[in-house]
Amino acid sequence: MVAAAGQSPIMTLAAIFLVTALFSAVISNLAAAVIVFPIALAASQQLDVSIVPFAVTLMMAASASFATPIGYQTNLMVYGPGDYRFSDFLKMGTPLTLLVGAATIIIVPLVWPF
Repeated sequence: MVAAAGQSPIMTLAAIFLVTALFSAVISNLAAAVIVFPIALAASQQLDVSIVPFAVTLMMAASASFATPIGYQTNLMVYGPGDYRFSDFLKMGTPLTLLVGAATIIIVPLVWPF
C-alpha cells in the first residue's frame, strides 16, 4: 500500500481511509477497524512516521459507513421501515463518505502531525 501511494504519508493516509471505508460498507465498522489496523501500523512503521494520524483516520473511516445499509446497524434498521432501496444509500452515502474522507485527510495531519 505504501509503495502504491508513492511513499507519501498523505497518500497512504488516503489509501487507509479508502480501504477502511470500503470494508466498513460491507462489514461492521468494528471488524473493518480490526482488519485494517495492522496494515495502518505497518504503513506508519514503513514510512517511519507517527501511528496517531493513521489511527485517527482509521477511526473516522470506520465510522463513515454511509454508503450501504449493511455497514451499520442503524442504516439497516431504517432500511425496511423507511422503504429505502440499496441505491438510495449509494446515491446519498457515497458523496457523504467522500466528503468525510476529504475533510479527514485535510484535518488529521494538521491536528496530529506525522
